[in-house]
Amino acid sequence: MKSLEGVKVVTAEEMARIERSACDCGASDEAFMESAGKGIAHLTEEFVLECNGAKQALLLVGKGNNGGDAYVAGRLLKERGFCVSALHLFPLAECSPLCQTECRRFQESGGQVSFPKGEEELLFPEEGIVLDGLVGTGFQGKAEGLVAAAIERANRSALPLLAIDIPSGLNGNTGEVGSVAVRATLTFYLGLPKIGFFLKSGWDRVGELMRVDFGLEKQFIEEAKAEAFLLHEEALSSLLPPLLRTRHKYQAGYVLGIGASQAMPGAALLASLAALRSGAGLVRLFYPEGMEEALSSAPYELIKEGWDLKEDKRIREEMARAKAMFLGPGMGRSKEAKRAFLHLLGKIKLPCVLDADALYFLSEEKERELPEISLFTPHHQEMQRLLSPTENLWTGTQKFADQKDVTVVLKGAPSVIFHPFTAPLIVPYGDPGMATAGTGDVLTGVLAALLAQGLSPKEAAALGVFLHAIAGEAAAFEKSSYAMIASDVIDFLPEAFNQLLGS
Repeated sequence: MKSLEGVKVVTAEEMARIERSACDCGASDEAFMESAGKGIAHLTEEFVLECNGAKQALLLVGKGNNGGDAYVAGRLLKERGFCVSALHLFPLAECSPLCQTECRRFQESGGQVSFPKGEEELLFPEEGIVLDGLVGTGFQGKAEGLVAAAIERANRSALPLLAIDIPSGLNGNTGEVGSVAVRATLTFYLGLPKIGFFLKSGWDRVGELMRVDFGLEKQFIEEAKAEAFLLHEEALSSLLPPLLRTRHKYQAGYVLGIGASQAMPGAALLASLAALRSGAGLVRLFYPEGMEEALSSAPYELIKEGWDLKEDKRIREEMARAKAMFLGPGMGRSKEAKRAFLHLLGKIKLPCVLDADALYFLSEEKERELPEISLFTPHHQEMQRLLSPTENLWTGTQKFADQKDVTVVLKGAPSVIFHPFTAPLIVPYGDPGMATAGTGDVLTGVLAALLAQGLSPKEAAALGVFLHAIAGEAAAFEKSSYAMIASDVIDFLPEAFNQLLGS
């Protein structure tokens, strides 16, 4: 079976370190820059041809080697028939030696370079693309002066913004934006993606990620310390259980759900239907007695059973038969619901997805013993409640997974999977339209179904988050990101499965 860990994600300092190591072993910055420029030029031309855009490019150039990369790419784009000009925001004497050299080579090739003194000289073309080479991954702090003005001007333009290695103004380690940052259409990352792409404002700034191989040998990539990994999607199809002709519904996976309240009946229904759509052969939902009318819209395939929150005999009977369960969606936060939850928690012996109100109760009872096989699905605020208020979310979530021996799906854009004592897995898929009530409940159902089919928590999390994200993308494409709702994600789960099987 292929590893779920794909491309390494590193800090800016770690990327710089392995580049220095390569140079110490005989590589050269000049060769790296030429290779990077070739890759950037090739991908830029592909992008323009695909968009049927004008073969015109404006280079935004700073004083570092990112500017040199931009000049190499610009020179090679000129050779491919592009009209290329540059706005160089610093005196040439202040620039890195390689940036100075490549500026002169660009000019010798016929490229036009302007050195604007003020904002009024930041002139942009009406068509084509902008190639951002202002500042690199080592940037920290705030973009100021003419650099900040150029970034703001670029963001206001209607032109596609293609960032070299990182959108200018974005912190490559933290994802923070000090003042202003390029909102890129594409980011051509060099070698390995930086952790800041996936934190805080980073995901809003990088756009689509494309890798540029600039000639760094494999041995140096292998020695790099990973802060995380991108999910290796090619490994996912092998996680799907084989479909035996003779199987029956209990072998397909029996999911037990506990949730719902008078105020929120829909959450548990969404989770239940998502489980059915994700391969579970049978789903039984236990809900508080008296909710029959509120749950009357439930699908025919769902088994519903009311229970008295003070009596758990029937739930314990079904726990003994089920293969996995989910607990929390729509439970509410009443004293009765909390008492019932805490009573049940210590009796769970099967794999369990804990979500929503279950996580709220656990934030108030942090020392409670958890089910042996647990999968948590908090969004950022829910996870912060499980930690201390000032604890770093990323490192705190990993520490929580290690100490509690649980797998945590930290829901967000992008979602990140934390598993005990392994580097986190980043799932760089999904759509902004998924930021709507109920999509987290859908994910809970998908995960419970995969656990019921025999996947480990890490496997279920990787496959489930991917399927959920791809279904969300498909729903957004069909319905639009503005108009989609959570049940649309369920409707497109079959398409996500088909896409996975087709790969």
